[in-house]
Amino acid sequence: MSANSAEADGRPPAPVEVDVVLVKGGRTKIRYRGVLVSDDGTRLTVQAAWAGEGVRDFGFVRFEPGDVFTEHYWRDRWYSVKEVRDAGGALKGWYCDVTRPATRSGTDLVVEDLDLDLWRSADGTDVRRLDEDEFAASGLARTDPGAAAAALDALDELEGLARDGGFEALLT
Repeated sequence: MSANSAEADGRPPAPVEVDVVLVKGGRTKIRYRGVLVSDDGTRLTVQAAWAGEGVRDFGFVRFEPGDVFTEHYWRDRWYSVKEVRDAGGALKGWYCDVTRPATRSGTDLVVEDLDLDLWRSADGTDVRRLDEDEFAASGLARTDPGAAAAALDALDELEGLARDGGFEALLT
């Protein structure tokens, strides 16, 4: 039975699974499966379980098995915004990656990580820029100055949004 016939008799269509492929330095850093929640042609939203092995403790947040990430990617923006909730549904915060604009080919959603990240806690009291040292060491400013400038602008935009009440307006 096709998805259209499922919709015709009132059942929701089957979820569309995608592979999120995070590329760094020309190589796949991580690939994990998620469910495509929406794709409006510009923004794609994917829901996925924590894909790391075991617990990753950053000191200011722990990602662990059972955590659920609702990930927002754009085809025209240089970042992604990931809402992070624990297994019980409590909001931990938002983890943002500075990336080149996302591309989708078939079931692959590909994003190129540009090293810069931002964290915003659930209550908004902790906003921090991350990995600026890795970005500087990457040499992107030398090899692709336009991309480096876009990446820094994206991080500034994310920080402004995070400090000015959060990402709700961006994500609705």
